[in-house]
Amino acid sequence: MNCEVVAVGTELLLGQIVDTNSSWIGERLAELGIDSYHQTKVGDNFNRMFAVISQAVERSDAVIVCGGLGPTHDDITREVLAAVMGAELVQNETAAERIRSIFTDRGRDMPSNNLRQADVPDGAKVSSIIPGTAPGLMCPVRTKGPQGEALEKVVYAVPGVPWEMKVLMEEWVIPDLQQRAGITQVIVSRTLRTWGDSESGLAEKLSGEIERLDRLGHATIAFLASALDGLKVRITAKGDSEASVREILDSEEAAVRRAIGNEAVFGVDDETMESAVLQLCRERGETLAAAESLTGGLVAARLAAVPGASDVLKGGVVSYAPEVKFDLLGVPEGPVVSTAAAEQMALGVCDLLGTTCAVATTGVAGPDSLEGHPPGTVCMATAVRGEVESMKVDLPFAREQVQLFTVLTVLNNLRRRLLALG
Repeated sequence: MNCEVVAVGTELLLGQIVDTNSSWIGERLAELGIDSYHQTKVGDNFNRMFAVISQAVERSDAVIVCGGLGPTHDDITREVLAAVMGAELVQNETAAERIRSIFTDRGRDMPSNNLRQADVPDGAKVSSIIPGTAPGLMCPVRTKGPQGEALEKVVYAVPGVPWEMKVLMEEWVIPDLQQRAGITQVIVSRTLRTWGDSESGLAEKLSGEIERLDRLGHATIAFLASALDGLKVRITAKGDSEASVREILDSEEAAVRRAIGNEAVFGVDDETMESAVLQLCRERGETLAAAESLTGGLVAARLAAVPGASDVLKGGVVSYAPEVKFDLLGVPEGPVVSTAAAEQMALGVCDLLGTTCAVATTGVAGPDSLEGHPPGTVCMATAVRGEVESMKVDLPFAREQVQLFTVLTVLNNLRRRLLALG
């Protein structure tokens, strides 16, 4: 089976909203073993939507249309799907009552146009799960194959609101797709998050393992790059039961860690660099502070965003101006773009806030030079139980990328030092 994705919304074409829905759906389809050869974005125009969805139905077994199910005049996915099916729109009373109850429960008057969301093509199935005000639709479309044979395709319509879309996909669309595709095997992925190596470097280290898996056919390895999360190594396995798949994933995760070095992996699946650092501090009884110039509080912000961080993170100092470094953190007056300054910042914030560990960043984010150093010059340090280590790097990135790279690198430096404590 192959399944096509059509994202609806003029705002997607104008770049006002980034289409994360299609990428999420594509990833889930891949995990299920369902091929997806096309993804299309189309604006809120009846003729263009009709042409795009009709073409998708012609070349694919199933189509997922995302968006255009709202209550406003430009939400016309329902009308277009009715035209594709050759059907009339009829109001679904169950969906209409659900919409009315949402407004009643909130003590609000319901605008009459909200009932448009209960209009469905005659012959379409309406989802019993309605996370928002728009139900999902399952629309059978009859067409002809290359030899004139009768074929029945299916078009699913889900809301464009990401959390609503995901609920309907996981609980309604995916189970139906699996049944139609005859998928009985269990397919599960596990993602290892890494920092400190290039994609080509990881591929070289894992080349032998990838070749072995290609021969066996029970698991695959793929690489995903993200500026905010480093490089991800995704292991996908399939088997007859969840227990057998988990066993394969455990074995392959161990093999990947041996190949690339266990310390290169900072997290699994949703675990972030900052949550990994906080957990290591917690396990070793350490407390943490941040002294930031170049990153302007980004390190502390990411740490503080992790639930439960307060038992480890005591605070931070954004020492953007040189005099703050001198007066609060004990940095000797003089150049502030140096590893010596970063080291004293780390030690100084430990003393100031009474912590056992700290990270510190200073340098030149750009666009202008500072103290004779070009943009991209970064000095960072970590302090652990009074011992300080530092490094200097020259980054060929724009300002925001310099800051993000620095945040992850300095946290990773601390993570590796904490691992070494045993």
